[in-house]
Amino acid sequence: MRLRLLAATAIALLATGAWAQNLNGAGASFPNPIYSRWFSEYAQQHPNVHINYQSVGSGAGIQQVTQKTVDFGASDGPMSDAQLDTAKKNGVVLLHIPTVLGAVVPVYNLPGVTQELHLAPEVIAGIYLGKITNWNDGNIQHDNPGVKLPDHKILPVYRSDGSGTNYIFTDFLSKVVPEFQQEIGKGTSVKWPLGIGQKGNEGVAGMVRSSPYSFGYVELIYALTNHMSFGLVRNASGKYVKASVDGVTAAAAGAAKNMPADFRVSITNAPGADAYPISSFTWLLIPQHWSDATKAKAMVDFLNWMLDHGEEETTSLYYAPLPKAVAEKVRATITQIH
Repeated sequence: MRLRLLAATAIALLATGAWAQNLNGAGASFPNPIYSRWFSEYAQQHPNVHINYQSVGSGAGIQQVTQKTVDFGASDGPMSDAQLDTAKKNGVVLLHIPTVLGAVVPVYNLPGVTQELHLAPEVIAGIYLGKITNWNDGNIQHDNPGVKLPDHKILPVYRSDGSGTNYIFTDFLSKVVPEFQQEIGKGTSVKWPLGIGQKGNEGVAGMVRSSPYSFGYVELIYALTNHMSFGLVRNASGKYVKASVDGVTAAAAGAAKNMPADFRVSITNAPGADAYPISSFTWLLIPQHWSDATKAKAMVDFLNWMLDHGEEETTSLYYAPLPKAVAEKVRATITQIH
């Protein structure tokens, strides 16, 4: 009789979700649209696992997972050796798990201009360095013959929070424009000499949309879903390329062959005529060792589901899936989580 009662109680607990496993994460806004879809679909298929994710920026995600206030983090810029050492000293050995690839695009609000602009890296850097201040500047006009550009000041908009989108954007410009590397440099947080700051891809997109003559940078899906104009960018082959899933895939082709064991790699300004130059992997930051074995299993199961099912959905949200060779390396790394 007692065994029957215990069994009935266990069934009731499962049915009501009392044994539900909650995983809490925080970090990058760059992959938030695909993560939101994945976590929702996974919960539908696995009712006793709930993955809660806060889109607070890569810097905050790194900080929170290091301080153990969340179960996992997320970043579009790989953690530095110093950051990994800090986490390790705090008892957290973190693995970089690449999930998808995406593009950062230069967006603008130019009333009366319907043509797509060609934007050289030197022009983009010049806007943020304060060297190019008007839309009809000769450097912009040179690459856009026939476009009637307004004689109006440019309002630069940047990410004010610790941001992987910042990292990708500044990593690209630092590689190509020496003055940008010297004056601003690359990082999730940098000191911008001018402009107006906004939090998250959402904040930058909102500010540019509502501010005529403004200029900013966001992840591709934010530009598309907000119906924003964005420019073609000159790549390492000298070709102006518009951001697309194919362009991101082309940028990742070389990295897939020479992926380091820890997956920390930059693919900005990648070689190849079709490569979109402001492309990047984005990573989940997963502790290797878990004190809660049930949570560890839930995370491992989700990551394998991501590889088996989630990657198929990436292109519908304008991300590129992991190259097969990288996905198989990720699968092997997942086995280290316990």
